[in-house]
Amino acid sequence: MSNAFALLEKLIAFPTVSRDGNIDLIRWVQELLSQAGIRSRLLPSESGDRANLFATVGPEGPGGVVLSGHTDVVPVDGQSWTSDAFCLQERDGLFYGRGTADMKGFVACAIEAVLGAVRKPLHIPLHLALSYDEEIGCVGVRPMLEDLAKAGLKPDWVLIGEPTSMSVATGHKGKLAARATCCGHTVHSALAPTGLNALHMAADFLSEIRALQEETQEKGVRDQAFDIPYTTLHAGILKGGTALNIVPDSCVLDFEIRNVAEEDAQSFLEQLLEKATHQERRLKERFPDARIRIDVLNTYPGLETRADSPQVSKARALSGSNAPLKVAFGTEGGLFQQHLGVSVVVCGPGSMDQGHKADEFIARDQMERCRQMLARLVETHIE
Repeated sequence: MSNAFALLEKLIAFPTVSRDGNIDLIRWVQELLSQAGIRSRLLPSESGDRANLFATVGPEGPGGVVLSGHTDVVPVDGQSWTSDAFCLQERDGLFYGRGTADMKGFVACAIEAVLGAVRKPLHIPLHLALSYDEEIGCVGVRPMLEDLAKAGLKPDWVLIGEPTSMSVATGHKGKLAARATCCGHTVHSALAPTGLNALHMAADFLSEIRALQEETQEKGVRDQAFDIPYTTLHAGILKGGTALNIVPDSCVLDFEIRNVAEEDAQSFLEQLLEKATHQERRLKERFPDARIRIDVLNTYPGLETRADSPQVSKARALSGSNAPLKVAFGTEGGLFQQHLGVSVVVCGPGSMDQGHKADEFIARDQMERCRQMLARLVETHIE
């Protein structure tokens, strides 16, 4: 089973939703590689239900490229699919299934390329890196990168196959996700003015987030390569209250900061911390138990690769891409760059416009373009 389309069918059949793990898929890939004589190793999580995989074809040593992809997918809960999300179906040249675009289409092509490369006289290494839990904040790849950095891995570059419609991308924003927990004072709603409503506290803090967003949009650093050229702040979850006749004493607000490279997400967080502290001090004058606690849930760095670098030029030549772009979504690229100190390029089949939706799909011609790109890449590794 070396054909990318057959591989994709098998990969989609593994329901590797982040919450459930990917270990069955990873073990299957390792066995497939082993049958072809390709050395690989698993880096399992502490829970044992998920793992990273790292494999190498060709000689040991520096140089070469890492083909990188994540194997987890987002849930299908609440989505109206017209076919089984975990059973690949082709209709009119489109392959439907959860993860086809994001990003098992590329993973299938990468496995095919590695399997084909084992029979060729490579003079530099070709690596395959498959990760878990990318969809919940690029969490799973980190221990693998720490391990590779300690081992002294020094590839020339890393190709991350997130869906870009086969365009070459050189950057994306960083992200910081945080939670504001507001603690008030509960009373009967008939006596509401004598209590401290935690929902109102969260609403006031949310107003500070929105004000900072407006200021950033007007005066912040701009990078016109992005669809949204400035740093964004966004509140995504607000939870609090148990009954209408109770003034709630607890409320949780989850928010995020997506920063352009020239700005630091931490500086935005510090501004919000200052606002929260001021709000808390004012409330404590009347309600000593008032509190606003902010915890960082997750953070990952942005990606910034020089558009005129040799690696970008190579990726463009291999893919037939025009001028490089930057993508709105995050990837593991910034972490690869941070841990290994190498150039990272994002280029893969399919579009994120189809990702995370019902009836997610990838076009056959996109898969073919990716297969051709990786075949040309392998040829550059031959003596």
